[in-house]
Amino acid sequence: MIITKKALPRRTFLRGVGASLALPLLDAMIPAATAMSATPAQPVKRLGFVFMPMGCDQSRWVPAGPSGPLEELTPILQSLAPVKRHVTAITNLELRNAYPGSHATSNAAFLSAAKAKHTESSDYYLGTTVDQIAARQLGRDTQLPSLELSMDMLQTTGQCDNGYACVYQNNLSWSSPTTPLPSEAHPRLVFERLFGEGGNPTERRRALRRRASLLDWVTDEVRSLQRELGPSDRAKVAEYLDTVREVERRIQRAEAEVAERPLPDLDRPIGVPAAYADHARLMFDLQVLAMQGDITRVTTFQLARETSNRTYPEIGVPDPHHPLSHHGNDPDKIARMAKINAFHVSLFAYFLQRLQSTPEGAGTLLDHSLLLYGSGIGNPNVHDHTNLPILVAGGAAGGMKGGRHLRYDQPTPLANLHLALLDKVGVKLDAFADSNGRMDELFQPLVV
Repeated sequence: MIITKKALPRRTFLRGVGASLALPLLDAMIPAATAMSATPAQPVKRLGFVFMPMGCDQSRWVPAGPSGPLEELTPILQSLAPVKRHVTAITNLELRNAYPGSHATSNAAFLSAAKAKHTESSDYYLGTTVDQIAARQLGRDTQLPSLELSMDMLQTTGQCDNGYACVYQNNLSWSSPTTPLPSEAHPRLVFERLFGEGGNPTERRRALRRRASLLDWVTDEVRSLQRELGPSDRAKVAEYLDTVREVERRIQRAEAEVAERPLPDLDRPIGVPAAYADHARLMFDLQVLAMQGDITRVTTFQLARETSNRTYPEIGVPDPHHPLSHHGNDPDKIARMAKINAFHVSLFAYFLQRLQSTPEGAGTLLDHSLLLYGSGIGNPNVHDHTNLPILVAGGAAGGMKGGRHLRYDQPTPLANLHLALLDKVGVKLDAFADSNGRMDELFQPLVV
């Protein structure tokens, strides 16, 4: 049989003046022979990490009982109910190389599982983080090898915690033991990095002032492309472009609000939503766009740095987070800290639901992703790096067996989990940091 259908390249971009827009996976990107046999396109696999600072109230986090089905969600995890079947809670993981206990080493060891050099100067030394090991392979065919995001607008310098340089708390990702990768917290700059023409931040801001919307510059290409696509693909492209437009609209609204009602904080860049939750959801939406357009397959997101004094009045917690985490076993303080924990988890739940509602191939973005959420501290009152609050989320296409609780009898290296996640996205290593095995049981059928 002679096959005449020509597939649209997976790396297809719509290009305009100073802008480019990657497309989601379309039926037209399935190779002709594959399409003839009605086999769905093989989606790419993605790996994401979301960091929550300063541990948790374990009495309201840890599921009851031994390993088994995740039948009842604890108070902090209640917001995960709509996506529970995609989530596994893991109990009794540790970061031994984060000792002696500190906030700096919690932040630094979360993705590296390595011991941070004790220094206040520029001779810092850590280890290559798991996300960057994945990016070396998963990022070969994408516009960005990885995407590093955060919520804190200002980078602190000098010594931040117990004689450790601030670099350990500022950065989750390290491409080598001496090379931390700065994260971006400004939604507009992230958007430009994903869809703009590049340049330094000053040039990107100037370029965006010259154009009202990214989509205005690719209108002609959109029309031309739509004429070549079938009805299903036209609907997918339209939905994707609507999402891009909505993210743009929210960024522009935030910029307008700040311009009309200047805040007293002069270091606050224009375009950052005033409410923490609005800012966080926008950053999660940008990650969804980056995954949907296959701009990157590896993401990290820091909900706040360790020792953050951010307050959360929107949930009735006006207390700074860091002092609250050193609660001295005061029940009222513990309860307020637990509200912050639950708030952060609810934002992760929002991200998972967005991924679940975004179709891709024969499934969804959540089906084709593996995501780790957690902290490098267990009990923050004593700077403990044992019994970490850890969740893994994802779908069956990545081999994920969710809706369960895994409890280990003995403290188990978090590095074992990192090693297993790498393996499931096709990155094969014999060992990672202080691993002493591979957590393959996470991807095996649950025995009850």
